[in-house]
Amino acid sequence: MTDQPEPGRQDAPRLTTREAAELLGVKPETVYAYVSRGQLSSVRAAGGRGSTFDAEEVRALARRSGRREPSPAGGDLVFRTGITLIEEDRYYFRGVDATELARDHGYEEVAEWLWTGELRPGARFEAPPETLAAARRAVGALPAHSGSADRLRVAVTAAAATDPLRFDLSPEAVLSSARSLIPTLVGALPVAGGAPEAEGGSSGSLGSSGSLARQLWPRLTARPADAPALAVLDAALVLLIDHDLAASTLAARVAASAHAHPYAVVSAGLGVLEGPLHGAASGLAHRMLQEAVDRGSAVPVVADHLRTGRRVPGLGHRLYRGEDPRARTLFALLEDVEQAAGPLAAAREVVATTARHAPLHANIDLALAVLSVGCGMAAEAGETVFAVARTAGWIAHALEEYGERPLRIRPSGQYTGPRPPRPTP
Repeated sequence: MTDQPEPGRQDAPRLTTREAAELLGVKPETVYAYVSRGQLSSVRAAGGRGSTFDAEEVRALARRSGRREPSPAGGDLVFRTGITLIEEDRYYFRGVDATELARDHGYEEVAEWLWTGELRPGARFEAPPETLAAARRAVGALPAHSGSADRLRVAVTAAAATDPLRFDLSPEAVLSSARSLIPTLVGALPVAGGAPEAEGGSSGSLGSSGSLARQLWPRLTARPADAPALAVLDAALVLLIDHDLAASTLAARVAASAHAHPYAVVSAGLGVLEGPLHGAASGLAHRMLQEAVDRGSAVPVVADHLRTGRRVPGLGHRLYRGEDPRARTLFALLEDVEQAAGPLAAAREVVATTARHAPLHANIDLALAVLSVGCGMAAEAGETVFAVARTAGWIAHALEEYGERPLRIRPSGQYTGPRPPRPTP
């Protein structure tokens, strides 16, 4: 909307461009960008110099946006969110200690809590047969060497193609898609060890009517699951549901800000998660821990990492000064998993060895590595658990972002190239 001549309502309070910018917490140029996008109306000031803005309209935009853009001196883009709080080496889902939720409730129950603020005891997610069949066909067409990240991305795309209502962004429709997408992702993964699986069904006794952790287990290892090991996997899924605005979650919110459908939001998150500094970090910890178990000691393994200039994986987290509360919770549960005893001792030796020189504590990647090494899982198992779990968190953030002003996540670039005009090369 362009400037209009000063109409009636002469008695309505008006703001100058600078005043509007201060109220919105943005630069003056951004105020005019809001005008060009139709988010603000303006009128030419008396005498034709500058523009004025309706004060109440500006305040309403400030309330909707919940955003203060960086000032010329710098600053961070801040989002209002009611999902996760990280504070004093603890973290909370909607105000409830996340580690307590992980000990007392299953993944589906906590996902519902994150999405709706209601705890649904016994909640279970089920994949529609036609959606699961399409996802399995698409995943089955991939080369044999494809990793779980490749399979999950393809499964999301296939699931989206089967959902003609995916562009309905109402909360009810988004949640319906999420409740079917997450078990579809799990069911589309091949069973470990190459066991055959019937079209549209699940392998063995771990049927689709069980918890998501029970459905996921045979996709991670050919070893049978016992109750303590399943409890660790379920807790890991809960603990990884969300962790504030991690890189993949920011990507998911950017997609949701453009009103991408929930499947596209999850695809955006998966693309970022695959980075070695994010979801794939647990694979590095797995390989290190496996080597420590094979060599009978973590000391030479840590020494080798330091000698070659590599950081020791599974240690430290920028948001926690002490031990990652997610790792602490999983380590406690792993005490009851008999097959994890060796890797758990090796992980503690890694921490103790590095503590001689650096005050680093175990993080979630090291705890996932104890589970994957102890239970005969592949190195990428931790990344798979991470991706499946975080899908619910991306959906929770998408629900928040769909309620915000569209396309609000639009930082300005600071051009550093040659100044025009320049001749055409």
